[in-house]
Amino acid sequence: MSTLLGIDTGGTYTDAVLLDTERGVISTAKALTTKHNLLEGIQHAVRKVLPHPPPGIDLVSLSSTLATNAIVEGKGNSICLILIGYDPQMVADMGFERLVDARRIVFIQGGHTVDGEEQSPLDLEAARRAILSHAPYVAAFAISSFFGVYNPSHELEVKRLVRRLTNLPVTCGHELTTKLDAPLRALTVALNARLIPLLRELILAVQQLLASEHIQAPLMVVKGDGSLVDAEMALQRPVETILSGPAASVIGALHLGKEKDAFVIDMGGTTTDIAAVHHGRPALNLKGAKVGGWQTMVEAVDIHTTGLGGDSEIKLDETGSLRIGPRRVVPLSLLATSYPSVVEALRRQLEAPPDNHTGSFVLHERPLGPEQDSLTSAQREVWDLLSAGPMPIAELAARGQHAAYLRYSLDGLLERGLIAISSFTPTDAVHVLGKYRVGSVEAASIGAELWARRLGMRPRKFCQRVVEQVIIQAGRALLESALSDEAGLSLSSRDSVGQLLINRALEADGGGNFAVKLWLRRPIIGLGAPAATYLAPLAEKLNTPLYIPEHAAVASAIGAVASGVVQKVRLLIRPQDEDETYRVYSPSGVRDFSKLADATSYARRTARRLARERAGQAGARRIKVHLKQRDVIVPVVNDQLFLEAEVIATAVGRPRLKEEREPPSHLRA
Repeated sequence: MSTLLGIDTGGTYTDAVLLDTERGVISTAKALTTKHNLLEGIQHAVRKVLPHPPPGIDLVSLSSTLATNAIVEGKGNSICLILIGYDPQMVADMGFERLVDARRIVFIQGGHTVDGEEQSPLDLEAARRAILSHAPYVAAFAISSFFGVYNPSHELEVKRLVRRLTNLPVTCGHELTTKLDAPLRALTVALNARLIPLLRELILAVQQLLASEHIQAPLMVVKGDGSLVDAEMALQRPVETILSGPAASVIGALHLGKEKDAFVIDMGGTTTDIAAVHHGRPALNLKGAKVGGWQTMVEAVDIHTTGLGGDSEIKLDETGSLRIGPRRVVPLSLLATSYPSVVEALRRQLEAPPDNHTGSFVLHERPLGPEQDSLTSAQREVWDLLSAGPMPIAELAARGQHAAYLRYSLDGLLERGLIAISSFTPTDAVHVLGKYRVGSVEAASIGAELWARRLGMRPRKFCQRVVEQVIIQAGRALLESALSDEAGLSLSSRDSVGQLLINRALEADGGGNFAVKLWLRRPIIGLGAPAATYLAPLAEKLNTPLYIPEHAAVASAIGAVASGVVQKVRLLIRPQDEDETYRVYSPSGVRDFSKLADATSYARRTARRLARERAGQAGARRIKVHLKQRDVIVPVVNDQLFLEAEVIATAVGRPRLKEEREPPSHLRA
C-alpha cells in the first residue's frame, strides 16, 4: 500500500488529490491558481488535502496546463535561437517573428548532409559572438543544426560553448526529436527554450512546498503523452509537458470511469481539451502535438485543444456576433473578491457612455523581474499606474501621458505575462444565471448589464447567449475532433456546406429551410468544473450520453499519479553506397560497419541501453525494454535491396517511490 499526492496546476484552479493505491481517493481539494506566486495556490490546495498529522507520502506527481496555456496565449520568455547551416528562406514562412524577436535569430555556418557528413565547417567564432551579444537580453538559448538528428556534433559543440560562456539554460533540437523537418525542429526547440523559466518556477514552487511540509517523496511531472518523468528531466525538456494537464485528465478519466470508447472533454478556465479513447487507451499523435496554431514535433496524446473555457474573453467579431476566447481573462466575479473596489468602479461605468473598453480592467499578473530594464517608458508608466491595484482601461488611457502607445504597451506587457486583463466571461454569465456562485455576483451582474446595454438586450438574455455560444463552440471543437479521429478528416473554414450543417445541428434556433440532427456514436466523459453546465446540453444536441464520473473536477490530479514512466529511443541504419558500409545514426553521433548484421546488433544493443538509461533518469523502477525493428526492403531483379532500418526501444516502468532504489545492474531483467 502506498500513498500518492497528485497536483494539477491549471490556468484558473490548482487541484490536489490524496490517493491510496488500495483504497482509492482519500481526499480532494481545489484552490485558485495564483500566477503572481504559484507557491501560494499550490500551498492552499495541498494543505487542504492533507490530513493532520499528514501521512507518509511515497510519490508526488504534477500535471499542469502552464506550458499549453503559455503557447495558446502567446506568452513566454525571450530567447536566442541559433540555427546552424539553415537557409534563412527555409524558416521565412514559419512565422518565427511571433515567437522569437527577429533580432535574436542567428544563422551561422555549419550543419550536416543527409548522410551525417559535414556540409560546411562549424563557425564557432560566429557562435561565440552571438552568445555573448545576446546573453544579457534573453532567458535561454535554443540550438538547431541542419540534419542535427543524423549528426548532432555541431549542436553539441555550440551547447558546450553556451554553457561555458553563460549560466543560461540551453536546449538542442536532437534532444527533443529524431524526426526530419528542420523548420519544425527549430520551432520545437524554440518553444522549449521559451518554456524553461516558466516550468522552473512551477517546479521550484512545488519543491519549496514539499520541503515546508517535510515531504521527501520523489517529484514527477506528467508529459504530453500521459507518461511520467522525473522533475529534473522535465526541466531540461519542458516542451514535452505541453498538453500535460489534458493528458493527465484523459488518464484520470480512464482511471475513474468504466467507458473504454468515448470522447473525453475537459473544460477548464482557459482551454477545452478533447481526446478520443479507443479500447481504454488514448491515441497518440505521432506527427506531433499542435497547440495554439503551432505544429510541434512532440509526441503527445492526440488532443484537440481550443482556447475556450470558463474564463475566456468575450468579444464581438467583424459581423457583430459573439465570440468566446481564445485569450483568458480574469472574471469580474473573481476580481471583485480580491479587490472589492472594482464593484464601485463598475457602477461608475454604468453612468458613462459605453465604449469597447467598458467593463475591462488591467492589473499586475506577477512582480517585475530582470525584464524591468527592458521596458519602454510607456510600459513602465502603465506598470507604475497599476501599483495601487486594478484600473479600468479607459481610466488608464486618461491618466497616462503615453495614451497613443497604450495598446502597444498593454500587448507587450501581456505577452511577457506581467499584466492581466479582467472583463466579463462565461464564468460571470453563469454567476448571473445562478448556476455557479463562488465569486461576486454583484460584479458579474453589473458586467452583464454593461454588455447588455451595449447590445440593446436584457442582461439575463445576454448571459444566456454567452452560455449558448460556449456550447456551440465546444460542439464545433468536438465534431472537428471526431472528424479527425474518423479518418484524419478536417473541416475547412471554406467548407460552407459543412459549416452550415454543423451550425444548424448545434444552434438552438437556426431558422432557415431545414433543421439538422447529429448522432455522436460514442458517449462523452465530461471533466472540469464547467462540465455539467455546458456539456449536458451539448450531449443532448448530439444525441449521446454524458458521463461525469465522481471526482471529475480533479481528474487531472488523479491522472498525475495513475500513470507510469515511458521512454523511447529511435536509431536509424542506412547503407552508404560509396563505400558499401552501413551507418548507424544515434543521439551520440554516427558509426559505420562493414556488415549489416554488425550494424543491426550494435543499434539494438545501443537503443536498449539508452532507453533503459533514460527511463532510469526519468525516475522509473522495474524497467522493461521492448524492441521493435522496421526494415525497409524493396524487391529488385532476382534480389532485394535494403534501404534502411529503424530500431525503436521502448522502456516502461513504474515511478520510483520513496526510499526505493534500482537493483544492481546484474540483477535487472
